[in-house]
Amino acid sequence: MAFARLREDINTILEKDPAARSRLEVLLCYPGLHAVMFHRLSHPLWRRGLRFLPRLISHIAKMLTGVEIHPGATLGRRLFIDHATGVVIGETAEVGDDVTLYHGVTLGGTSLHNGKRHPTLRDGVIVGSGGQVLGPVIIGAEARVGANAVVLSDVPSGATVVGIPARVVRRDKVDATHHCEFQAYGTPTDGITDPMARTLTTLTDQVGRLAAQVEDLERRLADRDAPTVRPAGVVTLPGQGADGGANGGAKGGGGDRHAGEPPPERRAAGR
Repeated sequence: MAFARLREDINTILEKDPAARSRLEVLLCYPGLHAVMFHRLSHPLWRRGLRFLPRLISHIAKMLTGVEIHPGATLGRRLFIDHATGVVIGETAEVGDDVTLYHGVTLGGTSLHNGKRHPTLRDGVIVGSGGQVLGPVIIGAEARVGANAVVLSDVPSGATVVGIPARVVRRDKVDATHHCEFQAYGTPTDGITDPMARTLTTLTDQVGRLAAQVEDLERRLADRDAPTVRPAGVVTLPGQGADGGANGGAKGGGGDRHAGEPPPERRAAGR
C-alpha cells in the first residue's frame, strides 16, 4: 500500500512538472514529496492518540524540506507540493485528492478555539504560490486560487479566484464527466484580470475624461472674459458689445469712441 501510494505520487509529479526527468530524480530531489512521505508516517501515530512523536517527526520534516504539515492534517492521494518552501498546512486542514500546492501557500486557522478552524480543499484544487486560505472555509472541487490571493470565504466548485480578498473572476462547469484542465499556479493567463483592478482602471479613465472637460470649460471662460481690441483702437470691455455694452448708447452717452477722445459733455463745454 505504501509503495503504491509513493508510485502514484511520483507519477503525479512527472505529469504535472515538465522539469521532472525521471522517477529517481523525483524521489531524491523533490522536497514536497519528502514532506508528504513524512506526514504519512506521522499522521497514523497522531490518530492513535500519540502527540509528541508525531510532532517531532513533523518538526524534522520541516527542517529538512521547508514544509510544515501538522500531523493532525488530513491529506488525500496524489498531493503535489511544487517547490515546497514555505508551505504551511494546519492541524484541522483537510486536503482532497489530486490537489496541487505551490511554494508559500498557507492553509491556516483564524480561531484560537479547538475544533475545525482550518480550510477544506476538495478534489483537484490548485493554490498558486503565496496563496493564503484562512479559516474553516471550503474550496470547491477543481477550484483555482491565484498566486498571492487571500481567501477568507468559501469558493464555488470550478471557480478561479484572485486578489485580496479573493474574488471570483471565472467559473467553469464541473461534474462527474468534466474536469478543469491543469492550470499552473492556479492563475489565469488568458487576459482575465482582477475585477477590482478593472474597476480602478475604469474609474481612472472617467477621472481623466472629467479633468479634460473641466480644462476645456476653464479655457472657454477665460476666452469669453478677456478684453477684445477692435480695429481703429476701439476697446470692447468684457460684457459689452459694439454699441458700448449692455448700457452702451442709451446710458453711456454715445456708443463707441476712439481711445483718448473726451466724452461728448466735455466737448460741448469746450465750445
